[in-house]
Amino acid sequence: LLRGDFAMPDNDRKIWERYSRQVLFAPIGRAGQEKLLNSRVAVIGLGALGTVSANSLARAGVGYLRLVDRDFVEESNLQRQMLFDEDDARKAMPKALAAKAKLEKINSGITYEALVEDVNYTNVLEFIEDVDVVVDATDNFEIRYLLNDACVKKGIPWIYGGCMASRGIIHTIIPGETACLYCLLGGPPSAGTGETCDTVGVIGPIVNIVASIQVTEAMKLLIGSRQAMNRKAVFIDLWQNQFLEIEFVKQEDCPVCGKRSFDFLAGKMQQNYTYLCGRDAVQVLPPKKQNLSLEELQKKLFPLGEVYCNNFLLKFNPGNHELIIFPDGRVLVKGTSDEKEARTLYARYLGA
Repeated sequence: LLRGDFAMPDNDRKIWERYSRQVLFAPIGRAGQEKLLNSRVAVIGLGALGTVSANSLARAGVGYLRLVDRDFVEESNLQRQMLFDEDDARKAMPKALAAKAKLEKINSGITYEALVEDVNYTNVLEFIEDVDVVVDATDNFEIRYLLNDACVKKGIPWIYGGCMASRGIIHTIIPGETACLYCLLGGPPSAGTGETCDTVGVIGPIVNIVASIQVTEAMKLLIGSRQAMNRKAVFIDLWQNQFLEIEFVKQEDCPVCGKRSFDFLAGKMQQNYTYLCGRDAVQVLPPKKQNLSLEELQKKLFPLGEVYCNNFLLKFNPGNHELIIFPDGRVLVKGTSDEKEARTLYARYLGA
């Protein structure tokens, strides 16, 4: 299971002192700590769940953390996304890079890889195939079903987590052993049929609890303590003081883990837009990956509205909407949940 190459000398007292309280916890001990230091984990999404998860994994001494997120820091994130501060929001720092910078100050003894990328069917396997566990901290079902396809295909455990309002859900998915996401939820919900963070909000404490359970399950997997794992789906409502566990049986006729049909991974379900939960924004993808010069684009758009540019993105406000443009051609259109309107604005300012 473990593929890392971190070597821990027996005489390195500083390392043992750093993790001493964790080593004293009998189920982990010295052997478990060595396994953590030799582990590789991908955290997909560096928002609320992702920042809590990455922080805990780094402090626990997981030897290699891959941090993947397509977004940037805004002031509204600071209520619940624990690795960011006001300076990150002022500078519109990409979340993956801002998280890496904070984590390196927390634990400089492990390795971080920060990727400012949109996860899609063309790249998801690159992000997960050399890790031991994937922690889901995404904000939409399209990416979750894509992760489900990729992890089931590669036989990599992943830990699904989600939260909204005061409610949360966690389910550890071990390909070949447990129910997968499709077994759990069926197909993805239709657009506009469910609640979102925009409509019902979210409180910080449920984020911390969901992510903490995800990290604990990841640690059990990484040290080989599978007998201690919770193979049931956990449902929590903090405000209503409810905690429920439900065991879902692996379905033999499941299209994904039963019949091994990976439609999301094949790109059959890929859209060129994504509504972003909690953002009143739509992400529009170019037909193919671009290599934009933000400096040249800034000159082009400057006469048409307010423009702010840094090394990672360009913000453009022509009036009623804000477009956040990334060098790869991705655009977040803020101020709308209408994908047609978002695509119209994309075409107007960046071309069809």
